[in-house]
Amino acid sequence: MIENIDDLTVSFEEDGQVVVEELNKQVLSKGAWTTIVFHYREMNPKTGDFGEPKATIRRYQKQHGFFKQKSKFNISNAKQAMQISLILQEWFADQT
Repeated sequence: MIENIDDLTVSFEEDGQVVVEELNKQVLSKGAWTTIVFHYREMNPKTGDFGEPKATIRRYQKQHGFFKQKSKFNISNAKQAMQISLILQEWFADQT
């Protein structure tokens, strides 16, 4: 159970070996509901090499002093990330 936003991560180890490596994270909102964007990469189990970077947006709800993941959206590659970015920039260009 995680109590502190700074301790939330997507990094993951199996048998002492990192299989998901967190490259960066950005907290978008804090409070009872917290949203974080993580930049990460996963290890290919066949080759042992890390793949191309990906992103995931995760929503956490703080309940009884601990953060519990409630939802996530994975962005699987750079092309998809750029497409999402361009669409959002278009939709919200006049609101900045």
